[in-house]
Order: sequence, then structure tokens, then C-alpha cells
Amino acid sequence: MARVALETTLLAHGVPRDAAMPLYDELTAIVEREGARPAAIGVVGGQARSDLSRDEVESLLEVRPTKLNTANLGLALFRKTAGATTVSTTMEIAASSGIAVFATGGLGGVHKHYGTQLDVSADLAAFTRFPVAVVASGVKSILDVVATRELLESLGVPVVGFRTDVFPAFTVADSDAGVDARFDDEDELADFLRFELRRTGRGVLVCNPVPPPSAIAKERFAGFLAEAERRASHAGVSGRGVTPFVLGALAEISAGETLAANLALVKNNTRVAARLASRMVASGN
Repeated sequence: MARVALETTLLAHGVPRDAAMPLYDELTAIVEREGARPAAIGVVGGQARSDLSRDEVESLLEVRPTKLNTANLGLALFRKTAGATTVSTTMEIAASSGIAVFATGGLGGVHKHYGTQLDVSADLAAFTRFPVAVVASGVKSILDVVATRELLESLGVPVVGFRTDVFPAFTVADSDAGVDARFDDEDELADFLRFELRRTGRGVLVCNPVPPPSAIAKERFAGFLAEAERRASHAGVSGRGVTPFVLGALAEISAGETLAANLALVKNNTRVAARLASRMVASGN
């Protein structure tokens, strides 16, 4: 049976605590309805796991686990601590477990101050190392979307759109960047993913925009973001703490609008990922 990787950082740091387990239950149900098996990924007791049970996920969330990227994953394994996987570590563990498809919300990418401080998510380089198809709504809207798209091009990462010609920006459906190719047919896209993952041993980004009813207009989001960034600066937040802080502030400032969009897009991405994974297995993966 096809498996679909699900990250734990989304649950631990991307949504309010009381929404985490209900979201987990919804995502696993979506995967199962599409004929695939959910694979919750995280680090528990110093072990990288791609088969966490519901109870294990719940226990992991209770300790507010560290966000793990490919830079600090080894430290958690060596010191036998717990951790929630980001896109990069979910890709690494999924690839080592033979899982070819991963559903998430939005990638990390190039931060807006990259001209004065080199700040680029490990998510992008992970595509050059791990043969996993990642279904996401592009890159998080709080980042430099165009620079992120350009860096993906520089890294040689195939970026394809599922029923879109535009590189989406998380809760914002459009941006000033495009994709390498558009696929409107799920079977054709599944065939391409199977072909490309085997051909290169590298990853593919499948861009699936936020559903139109939940999308936030660019100008409206820009206003929310300006206030969220002001709050982050005032609070002195830095490093790995910036993204979860800003996402939380956005949810508060927008009266839940950004959170609702986030939930809608990750559920939609999970459905698409499960359908693609099932078709990849059915056609020979």
C-alpha cells in the first residue's frame, strides 16, 4: 500500500496546541480515504521514526519538541532526545523508509533579509539529496517568494504545478513566480513523479495552491504580515523561532483567517498527495 509522509513540526509548532491532534486525525483520515497509509514522522527516544502511532504523536506534542532540520537531526539521534521533523528532516527519514510522497503546508525558503544576512531554510537543499515528491502550497508567504523560487531553480529542483501555472505563496494563491510545468491530470503527474524520482534520486516539488475559498488576497496579507513582523522584532525573536512566532501572530492579527487558510491548504495537499501516491503504486512504483 502507498504511504504518505506527514511531518510533526506542523502539528507541534504550526497550529495552536488544541488544534494539533484534531488536525492529525483529519489528515490521517484523508490519506486513508484515498487508499493510502499515513506515515507520521518524528524522533522519539533518539530514534528516527516513520511509523508513529497516534498515542506516540500525542506524547511527542506534549513535550513541545525541538524543531529538527537536517543540521540538528543527528544531534537528537546521538543524544537520544525527542524532536519534531520539519520538511527537510521529514524528507530524509521518509526517503530512508522508502516513502516517495510527502504532504505538507508550505516550504521554508529564503528570508527577506538575505541581502544582509544569509538565511535560507534547509528545506530547499533537501530536495537535492532525497528522492521524495513534496506536495505543498509553494513557500510560506512570510518569506521572499521570488528569491526562493529562483534558488530552487539554481539547485536544479523540478517545480511543477498541479492545475496551476503560478508558484503559490502558502495562504496567498498567486505570486510573481511560475512553475516549470503544469499538470492537470493526476495520472500523468504520478507517472512523471515515478519517472523523475527514479531518474535522479532527487526530490520534486509539486505546487498545489490554497483552495480559492480560503485564499487571502496579497494586499490583505501584506498588512497582516507587517504587524506580525513588528511584533516579532519587538519581542526579539530570532533563528528557528521566527517562523512559528510570526505564524502565531498572523493568526491572532487576522482573527483566525490565516490559520483557517493554513488548515484548508494542508488538508487539500494531503488529499492530493495520497491520490498521487496511490497512483504511483498502482502504476508500478
